[in-house]
Amino acid sequence: MNDTRSWDLRLGYLIHDVSRLRRVCFDRELSPLGITRSQWWVLAFISRNDGLQQTQLANELDVGKVALGSLIDRLESAGFVERRPDDKDRRVKRVFLTEKASGLIEAIGKISDEFNGRILTGISREDLELTSRTLYAMKQNLITLTNDEELKAAGGDELDGKGLEPRISAL
Repeated sequence: MNDTRSWDLRLGYLIHDVSRLRRVCFDRELSPLGITRSQWWVLAFISRNDGLQQTQLANELDVGKVALGSLIDRLESAGFVERRPDDKDRRVKRVFLTEKASGLIEAIGKISDEFNGRILTGISREDLELTSRTLYAMKQNLITLTNDEELKAAGGDELDGKGLEPRISAL
């Protein structure tokens, strides 16, 4: 295996391992609050988009409707969200945060800030900015590849440069 290929593989594994370890450690940080990282992810998104339709929320989070429905069920049982019928179409359910969720979101925000501070210890601001720019550029390239593949799968022989609009979340 040539040196470049070996480096590419190591980079992929490193990105995967950092992501996996961060998820495991963050789940551990949240466990005393009785909430999972997945539930937190949904709450954080709803906090920025309160009142979205449940199906739209599933699309925005790129999660299956059934999986999201289960997460919303658990969050609703815990008193963090409530489903309300849409004013215009009673078949449509919208998801709203409760007062109880507002306090939890604030508490988790503090935990998240402290957690990120610990995992970034010893890394200079310049290195963090370079890493962030690099990962963002990689993400954009992957979105482009995904969009190209979606267009090809939809029957487009040539890409006209327009592509599909990427959904970039701040999560």
